[in-house]
Amino acid sequence: MGVSVSLGSSTIEVVEGDITKQEADAIVNAANSQLKGGGGVDGAIHSAGGPDIMKECLAIGGCSTGSAVATTAGRLAAKKVIHAVGPRYQDGKHGEAKLLASAYENAFRVAAESGLETIVTPALSTGAYGYPLEEAARIAIGTAIEFLGRTPEVRSIRFVLKGTETYGLFRRQLEEQAPTQLEPRRGA
Repeated sequence: MGVSVSLGSSTIEVVEGDITKQEADAIVNAANSQLKGGGGVDGAIHSAGGPDIMKECLAIGGCSTGSAVATTAGRLAAKKVIHAVGPRYQDGKHGEAKLLASAYENAFRVAAESGLETIVTPALSTGAYGYPLEEAARIAIGTAIEFLGRTPEVRSIRFVLKGTETYGLFRRQLEEQAPTQLEPRRGA
C-alpha cells in the first residue's frame, strides 16, 4: 500500500512496509547519538545489515541530535545507511521540531553529497523517542518537499512506515502539503 507525488523530476512516496526489505541508494536509520544500535528500526537495520554497519558506527563514535552520518549498508539492498539522530520529545518547547527537521535535512544532505539519488527513510523519533505522530509527519513531509525543491539530483524520497496509523498520518500530510496530485503506488 502506498502513494506518491511527483515534484518536478523527483518523487516523494509514502508506503507501509519493512524498511530493511527496500531497495534504494540510501536507507536512513533512526539512530541514537552513540550509534550503538538499539531497538525498533535501528535494531532491525543492524540485524538485517550485519556487523559491518556496527563496526563503522563504532569507528565514527557518535553523532549529535539533529545530525547524520553515513556507513556501509552491509547486507542491505542499498549503497549506504545514513544514521540520523532525531530528538527525544519532551513537551515541544525544547527545540524538538527544529531538531527533527534538521535530522531529516542532514540525512538527505549526506545522501545527496554522497551521490545517492534514491533515499528510503522511516518516521524518525516516533518510536521510543515519543515524538507525536501527526506533528512528526508534518515536519518530515515538509522537510522532504523543501529538500527536493532545491536538490533535483535526488530522484526520490520514500517514507517506509510501520502500521496503518503512521502510514495514514504521513499520507494525509503528503496530500495536504504536496503541490500535485497523489498517484497510487503498486507493489509497496
